[in-house]
Amino acid sequence: MGQLLNHLNHHHNAAQIFLDFDNAVPSPQEQDLWNQIHQVLQQGPALLDKLRKYTGSDTWIRAAITNPSPENDEIAWNKVLPGVDQLQEFYDFSLHLEQLFPKLIVALCKDDPRSNLGNQQALAKQLGDVFDFVLRFDDAKMINPAIQNDFSYYRRTLSRMKLAKKDANIKVKDELANKMSLFFAYPTPMMKVLSETTAKFLTTPNCGVTAESVTIALSYMANICLDMVEKHRFTSNETNMFCLRAMTGATILYDHIAPTGVFTKRSPVNVRGVIQALKTHPEGGTDGLINALRFTTLHLNDADTPTQLKQLLA
Repeated sequence: MGQLLNHLNHHHNAAQIFLDFDNAVPSPQEQDLWNQIHQVLQQGPALLDKLRKYTGSDTWIRAAITNPSPENDEIAWNKVLPGVDQLQEFYDFSLHLEQLFPKLIVALCKDDPRSNLGNQQALAKQLGDVFDFVLRFDDAKMINPAIQNDFSYYRRTLSRMKLAKKDANIKVKDELANKMSLFFAYPTPMMKVLSETTAKFLTTPNCGVTAESVTIALSYMANICLDMVEKHRFTSNETNMFCLRAMTGATILYDHIAPTGVFTKRSPVNVRGVIQALKTHPEGGTDGLINALRFTTLHLNDADTPTQLKQLLA
């Protein structure tokens, strides 16, 4: 009975908080960290644009493989190199996220996560910004096989270029190429960075927060965003989609951090509401978020996940 009351109280308390995503301005206490995070996040739109426009070098790679010659090899190599430079930009951005995300987690999750979200709305908005970017990026990356194809060709050809002494001006060499390969091999690399960074940070001695406080903050974030969408607190579809991405990102990260995941009956996240909000959003455009819940979470197929939740995401 106590677990049920805590569960219901959590949903009720979340409903009492309004995060004004359209007008959030950093307070003096938030300003320094907000500036650090803003400096990184402001690169996001340009990176997403580059990712969506990334067409790859498949034509020239195929020609170099099917009709091998020094000329075709050189053409394919020169076509791939600018793309690899772009891929390094994406990877470097993930390193910035890896560095800054724990700071945001501490600011929002220490002591009283509920009060932190309500009183530090500019940082709460940036948490939403992170989830918004990560889910957009992973969705675009997942449907673009050119990234993997180009980078696989690059790594295969790199060793030949080294033997031919043609690697003097190459920026992405073996060690970095290996790290980038691991990053892009994962279907949803940015969310993987968030989950692994958070989990690793929480094992650090004296990190300033507990796993419990992080999951509490994430559950509030998910439930607050759900509540604002359900109650039509914003008229703009753009802001509502932002809420849905923040809600989905918080739900996924919760599932990675909480030992029993987000789908259990005792979960403080209103998972049924999350799924239904995505499925019934009148403007559409939520298929990628539904797929993220299906394929990026860890515990959906656990034995104790209610059958009805599994069916909702079937």
